[in-house]
Amino acid sequence: MSVALITHPACLEHETGMWHPECADRLRVVLRALEKAEFQPLIRELAPQATREQLNRVHPLAYIDQILNTVPEPGQTHEIDGDTLMSHGSAEAALRAAGGSVMAVDAVMEGWARSAFAAVRPPGHHAERGQAMGFCFFANAAIAARHAQAHWGLKRVAIVDFDVHHGNGSQDIFERDPSVFYGSSHQFPCYPGTGAEHETGLGNIVNAGIAPGTGSAEFRAAWADTILPALDAFAPELLIVSAGFDAHKADPLAQLRVETADFAWLTAQLLGVARRHCKGRLVSLLEGGYDLPALAASAAAHVRALMHD
Repeated sequence: MSVALITHPACLEHETGMWHPECADRLRVVLRALEKAEFQPLIRELAPQATREQLNRVHPLAYIDQILNTVPEPGQTHEIDGDTLMSHGSAEAALRAAGGSVMAVDAVMEGWARSAFAAVRPPGHHAERGQAMGFCFFANAAIAARHAQAHWGLKRVAIVDFDVHHGNGSQDIFERDPSVFYGSSHQFPCYPGTGAEHETGLGNIVNAGIAPGTGSAEFRAAWADTILPALDAFAPELLIVSAGFDAHKADPLAQLRVETADFAWLTAQLLGVARRHCKGRLVSLLEGGYDLPALAASAAAHVRALMHD
């Protein structure tokens, strides 16, 4: 079995303006990097649109309708907040991002892929149940987790998040649900202000804050000493990864000093957890990463590690 790469051209049609960091070029450089010869074995699939039923497992119907009915005229944008903008193509892009995340779960559960990487945008881990924020509209990882439970009958699903910003949306959705584990490394303090170590939910939330200006040693220690042992103890049946690459030392939106090789190291560690508990099943979803060369190199290192498991 190989690794599935799930994406869709509609994800490029979410237009955020010339100076916005969450731009279509982010996805373009990732896909370009994954066109190289070494990545030809990837199973390439187009992301479907998520259904209302899939979205409604996480988001209220009124909120879903609010997002899907906001379709500005071409060339215009609608501002949800100072960071989060909708263009004419945003609603479909958000549906494809969520639907691609669901498809990634189906890929590993049906067994036609060992693991899956959904190269989609907009990202999702800041989206709360009824609030878009931080570039995010639908909570892609949470939607994937709920699909795994509702459609596949899984009892224990884990979401781990190495984006430099804490996934407040993922935590908000699951902090009172012990069937889902959420573990996050992130710069602390930083946007959005959540993710303190005392935020533990029902014992299913593990936050490892990393001080600004620190790098590889602190990043690896956060995982090796804190998150990975808790993840092993939870023993998930499926592992979902919120794969943000903005902890990289070149990224302009935070101040960590993580190297490209650290993402490959962590991917290998997570694959070990998946082998021990999940029959190897791992789903990865693109989140942040805003320096284009660093994002391309880091995403390629991540996918390379998935392929060479």
